[in-house]
Amino acid sequence: MPTLRLDIEYDGAGFAGWAEQPGQRTIEGVLRDALEVVLGRRPELHVAGRTDAGVHATGQVASLVVPAGIAPPARAAATDPDRLRRSLNGLLPDEVAVRMASEAPEGFDARADALSRAYDYRILLGPPSPLRRDRTLRHTGPVLDRDALDACAAATVGQHDFTAFTPTDTQHVFFDRTVLACAWRDGGDGGDEAIIRIEADAFLRHMVRVLVGTMLEVGRGVRTVESYVALLGGAPRSAAGPTAPPHPLTLVAVRYPE
Repeated sequence: MPTLRLDIEYDGAGFAGWAEQPGQRTIEGVLRDALEVVLGRRPELHVAGRTDAGVHATGQVASLVVPAGIAPPARAAATDPDRLRRSLNGLLPDEVAVRMASEAPEGFDARADALSRAYDYRILLGPPSPLRRDRTLRHTGPVLDRDALDACAAATVGQHDFTAFTPTDTQHVFFDRTVLACAWRDGGDGGDEAIIRIEADAFLRHMVRVLVGTMLEVGRGVRTVESYVALLGGAPRSAAGPTAPPHPLTLVAVRYPE
């Protein structure tokens, strides 16, 4: 049976993250529910990025091997990716959509084969924007020092020990990650947003949100660029800044070998 790739978009506000959990509404849970209806079996899913509660995605990728022995109608859907996409979207809640379904090479694993993941985090710098309140963190203090933010982003690129940027209570045992790109850019209506995009081979839990929370302290003058750089050498979590809220964070891309 074929291996399928699903490219997924979702609004994570009403979900307890990606990973299926008993008694919790999760992205994986509703997607597997829909797949079970279409295929007649509940397949295992492999996902590129296990997003936390409240985090969104425009570029999430999941893979599955279609279970053997499924009934002929289900087999017809599984071998017609566009039909499968339409069927799933007819069953999924409005906050989740399969944007594309395609047959992948045998053995494709959305998580293991990913070379990198990229996230955007959006800061609203201007007046309140009701239509963007669920997608941005509004900055209301002094003007952020953009040069300082840019310096922090540049320093983040490379291989570092990110122990300071993940909760102390963790299942991680290896804290080195390689950040391939990290930069702030202007966005929004008339440039009233500052958006950081960070791409890495993998991320620790809450890593992007703690990086952003700490960079914002630098931008406000609460800490120096030098103190931020020192955190990249494996400082304890208590030395870094706060964990920024999840709602402005979006998984925007996953890169695979060409």
